[in-house]
Amino acid sequence: MKIASTLALASLVASASLAQVGPYAGQQDRAIKALSERDIAELRQGQGMGLAKAAELNGYPGPAHVLEHAAALSLTPAQRSASEALMHGHKARARELGESVIEAERALDNAFASRRVDSALLQRLTSEIGLRQARLREEHLRAHLEQAALLEPQQVERYRQLRGYASPEQTSPKSSGPHRGHH
Repeated sequence: MKIASTLALASLVASASLAQVGPYAGQQDRAIKALSERDIAELRQGQGMGLAKAAELNGYPGPAHVLEHAAALSLTPAQRSASEALMHGHKARARELGESVIEAERALDNAFASRRVDSALLQRLTSEIGLRQARLREEHLRAHLEQAALLEPQQVERYRQLRGYASPEQTSPKSSGPHRGHH
């Protein structure tokens, strides 16, 4: 009896190890396979999703975080008002563009789900997704570019400090950021 039990257990363990779970297991039930529910929510909310890192990490502040640190940055009333207007317009455009990315991904997903995808359709759908993703990224980067233009060099440096990108000893207003060399 012990031998039979041991063999049965060994067989179970062997079967379990052969039936490995793939990295996408569970994702087949998503409404749009390439996008998680979190991805969809962030696109619909106009979230940054890391799309503006090239600007953010090179000294071009984003409007959301500038407004978050308005007091520490000593924003003037005019700067605050302009930053709020920038943020409002940016969020509206980002939400609209995010929705267009979702719809393009849905079209690709539907083409595969319906088994009607071919090379020509695949090329058209993926090109459209790429174009829409590029427009969304451009929107996020443009918001940083426009925000940086609203700030003084010392505010940009203070922002970098507040965000943990620079320490007071490492930088000066003349040494880095979008206003490099301006006095």
